[in-house]
Amino acid sequence: MDDRFSFYHKEHKGHEDEEDLLLIDPNSERPAPDPRERKTYYFQMTRSRVALTAIVKAIYGTFARFEAEEAEKLPAEGAVILAANHLSNYDVFPLQFALARPIFFMGKEELFRNPVMDWLLRQLGGFPVFRGEHDEWAMRHAQKVLERGQVLGMFPEGSRNKGNGLRPAKTGIARLALATQTPIVPVALHGPQYMFRGFPKRTLVRVHFGDPIAPQHGETHLSLTDRVMFALAALLPPEARGSYRFRPAGF
Repeated sequence: MDDRFSFYHKEHKGHEDEEDLLLIDPNSERPAPDPRERKTYYFQMTRSRVALTAIVKAIYGTFARFEAEEAEKLPAEGAVILAANHLSNYDVFPLQFALARPIFFMGKEELFRNPVMDWLLRQLGGFPVFRGEHDEWAMRHAQKVLERGQVLGMFPEGSRNKGNGLRPAKTGIARLALATQTPIVPVALHGPQYMFRGFPKRTLVRVHFGDPIAPQHGETHLSLTDRVMFALAALLPPEARGSYRFRPAGF
């Protein structure tokens, strides 16, 4: 069976508790309606989001100052996937502050359990994913974001590395990119893991954008994942590259 039509697949030994999201066969039998369908999710910038982003940025700016490098590498229009290293629960905010285009992002379901956070994150373009489960709904929602020509933010490591170096990546970004022929832009973050530690001194948060990576005809999801992660590692200092510290010939 074509592995594009499976939903989960384990790729990396040692991470059996975190499985990869794969695309769903559109002709397969649909499951029962997901309770998340009863909530409102947005696929465009709204007035509420403009106001909330300004408020969150002002609050965030109390604890951090930002530097964005080469943000112009993000395409000005059309679908694109941002692939960033994962340092903290706040990573999506500096990504958004660095860009004019709205980012729509997949967040762990635990963040949406609080009613206030659930409302806030949905207003800001977030949608929940149940990690370690066959979360068909989350993958379909991610595809909808791309089908509408928007920016999808993802963290290929699947969970935070907390500044201890890149972890082996999951292949969800590659599977989405290959199925929808969407470019991937690697983004290196540094600083969110130190937020709030030195207050009242503000933490320096850097966001460094890499060149877009286009899926190639006949490329495998593993090959594309590795290309993205080695490109991301190249944007980070050597001590932060973790599993992608040594780049093989050909990448």
